[in-house]
Amino acid sequence: MGTVLVAYGSKEGQTEKIAGRIVVALAAHGHDVRTESVTDAAAAEALADADAVLVGSSVHLGAHSKSVYGFVREHRDDIEARPNGFFQVSLSSALDDADARAEVATYLDEFVEESGWPPERMAAFGGALRYSEYGFLTRLVMKRIAADATGDTDASRDYEYTDWDEVESFAADFVEYVEPTAGTAAGGAAV
Repeated sequence: MGTVLVAYGSKEGQTEKIAGRIVVALAAHGHDVRTESVTDAAAAEALADADAVLVGSSVHLGAHSKSVYGFVREHRDDIEARPNGFFQVSLSSALDDADARAEVATYLDEFVEESGWPPERMAAFGGALRYSEYGFLTRLVMKRIAADATGDTDASRDYEYTDWDEVESFAADFVEYVEPTAGTAAGGAAV
């Protein structure tokens, strides 16, 4: 089994939490997995030793993490040289209506266009409202957004919208993509 790097950019911690769940799922399939914040130099070092890589980014106020963009732009050739994937985490991904799905697709398209990297696998997961982590102004803005999106405006508590089954499914799909199919030789020829 190979080594997989799960590199992420997380603002309030939900993307990091999702990356951690992906690590557990990949490790359960026998992979050696490392998780690193893209802001740590260790992420670039881990990339050099990885057989596959997943990159995750939070989306805040319609934009992906600048540090994730920087990591991908700086290491795009290394990322593309191995099986790879991308996941994004946003409040929009938790909503099940046409407008939200269109917004999620736009975020993914913008990421690909602005980073110059077309990931081989992509996923979008619902994030969280971390009122306990927000400053006064951010809390006000997020309450306004939440009023229209989820209705969850009680700032005395946090809300988590991640569908953990979707996260597990994405990890399983990535495992199938990374691992050679049983009974198939290198190059895809049946044995």
